[in-house]
Amino acid sequence: MNPYVTVDSLEEKTGEWLMRIKSFNSHRMQMKKGKSALLVIDMQDFFLNPASPAFACGGLAILPTLKSLIKAFREARRPVIYTCHVHHPDRIDVGIMGWWWEGMCVEGSAGSKVRGEIAPLPNEKVVFKHRYSAFYNTDLETVLRCLEVKDLVISGIMTNMCCESTARDAYLRDYRVFFLADGTGSVNEEMHLASLLNLAFGFAYVTRAEEIVRELLQ
Repeated sequence: MNPYVTVDSLEEKTGEWLMRIKSFNSHRMQMKKGKSALLVIDMQDFFLNPASPAFACGGLAILPTLKSLIKAFREARRPVIYTCHVHHPDRIDVGIMGWWWEGMCVEGSAGSKVRGEIAPLPNEKVVFKHRYSAFYNTDLETVLRCLEVKDLVISGIMTNMCCESTARDAYLRDYRVFFLADGTGSVNEEMHLASLLNLAFGFAYVTRAEEIVRELLQ
């Protein structure tokens, strides 16, 4: 099956997606640099390997964008926080997800690592989670509160699963959510676009990475 988006088509596709959701993407916000943080969700080899049962082709398309975005946040001395979705080798934390999904990302395995080209630095926070939302039973909220973050930029995979779940939970905690149309990816265009529409309607300002970078440089 051909990917719904590639590195080469991402810019054009993003323009189409933003036009499709324009009438609902009405809560335009300008990011406050000094209160911002970038969340890089589950950009692990388990989800980026075409041979994996959990492969998200959209993740490969956004890699160069995320690489530039991460660099910009680091240069601006703003937090870059990563999440990794992992499970215990003995499946003691799997629950219903073990029935729902084929294959599990096992903690400590090669596939559980963040893709090397965008890997976290030694001093950057990595949140290990067992469910879709990065807020569920993790210390993410504590970390964001201690860093005095108010504006959360969400990137990674999958748009319609862990990214959307995290965006919804962030909104419910009164964070201002900036959701990247060109910095999130899924398994097909229908799911990706549906999430952008849902989030624009009720939870986030859907935008491009270049807009976030521009605000970081101001």
